[in-house]
Amino acid sequence: MEEEVIGRIFEAMNTAPSAGDLQAYEVVRVEEESNRRLLALAAGDQHFIAEAPVVLVFFADPRRSARKYRERGEDLYSVQDATIGCSYAQLAATAEGLGSCWVGAMYDDEVRSILGAPGHLRPVAILTLGYPDESPSPTPRRSVQDLVRRETF
Repeated sequence: MEEEVIGRIFEAMNTAPSAGDLQAYEVVRVEEESNRRLLALAAGDQHFIAEAPVVLVFFADPRRSARKYRERGEDLYSVQDATIGCSYAQLAATAEGLGSCWVGAMYDDEVRSILGAPGHLRPVAILTLGYPDESPSPTPRRSVQDLVRRETF
């Protein structure tokens, strides 16, 4: 994958809004095959993670957010920051013609260990990136009318 493409994805990610503009998250870029294999196992043997040429792992940094927002920052805002950052990266990847898959199922301690992450960081999402081999049909979605309420439930 071209470095310019990855750079544009990271630049888009860096524009993501965050609580207090603290960007209370860290991202690890993983390309080494052995690490991708280990991450696949740590995500419940989701083998496609090992097949992706680039994998981004998003960690919430509760301490960074807690400095300003205390408990709510620690428990919620840092996770939201990582999630929004990952969303922006995924949207940018799509705009670049890449395929991606968001993975949320993982064993936190194993992911931290594989990537040498400090114990206070919380893995939130694994995002696989690559040029797609196929174009699957979209999955059925709920209608907007089913999702959105007006004023109250």
